[in-house]
Amino acid sequence: MRKRLLIVLGVVAVGLITYAVLAVISSSVRLEFDFRDGAQGWQAGFAEYAPEMEDMQLEAGIRPLPSELGINGTGYYIQGMNHSDDLFMFLKRRLGSEDGVVLGQKYRVKFTIVFASNAPSGAYGIGGSPGESVFLKAGASTVEPEVYLDPDANYYLMNVDKGLGNDEAGGVASVVGDIANGLSAEEVDLQNPPYVSLKRQHEHTVTANPDGGLWLLVGTDSGFEGLTGIYYQRIAVTLTPVK
Repeated sequence: MRKRLLIVLGVVAVGLITYAVLAVISSSVRLEFDFRDGAQGWQAGFAEYAPEMEDMQLEAGIRPLPSELGINGTGYYIQGMNHSDDLFMFLKRRLGSEDGVVLGQKYRVKFTIVFASNAPSGAYGIGGSPGESVFLKAGASTVEPEVYLDPDANYYLMNVDKGLGNDEAGGVASVVGDIANGLSAEEVDLQNPPYVSLKRQHEHTVTANPDGGLWLLVGTDSGFEGLTGIYYQRIAVTLTPVK
C-alpha cells in the first residue's frame, strides 16, 4: 500500500513539474514602454554614414512632446540629417529572463509602435519625400545591435542584418511602413509642419539567445536627403512562444 502511494505521489509530482515547465514555456510576455516615464532602458544609435560627413545634426533623448499633439509628457526624440542618402536611426532594448523571457525559446514578437511625425504626405524632397521615403523598421535580434566603423569603406554600419536598402527587410528587422503623417503637403506650412501621432503594428520572429535573451530594434531607414525628427511615444511588445 505504501509503495503504491509513493508511486502515485511520484506520478503527481512529475505531472505538476511538467505542467509548471509547460506553463513557463507556453506563457506569453507583454511589455509596454511609455516614454512619458523616461527611457526605460532604451538606447539610441545612428548608422550608415561616413565619419567625415558634417552637419549631420544627430540628436536623441527624452524630450517634451510637441504642443500640437495635445499630450502632456515626453517622448524619445531622435533626429538626423541624411547626407548619406541611407541614414539609419534606431532605438534598441534588451529583454531577458528578468522580463519573463524564456532563454532559448522561439517567439513571435508583435509590436505596437506609437510615434509622432511631422513629415506630410505627398511632399517632395531631395532623393525622395520626407514621409514616403523614410521607412519604419522593427524586429528583434539574438545579439546586441551595434554600430561599427568599416575600415575599408570608412562607413558606420550595423552588425546585424536590418536590410541593406531603405525599404528592404533584413534578418533582424523588416519594414513596418513609412512615416508620412497623412496631412497633405499642399495644406500645411512646410517651413513648420505639425506633428501627428501615428500607430503602427508589426510582427517578427526571433529565438531568444540561451546566454542572454534578445534585443528589440526599432528604427527609420531614410531615402530622404534632409532632416528627419520623430518622437517615439510608446512601444508595446507581446512575445508569443512558437514551436
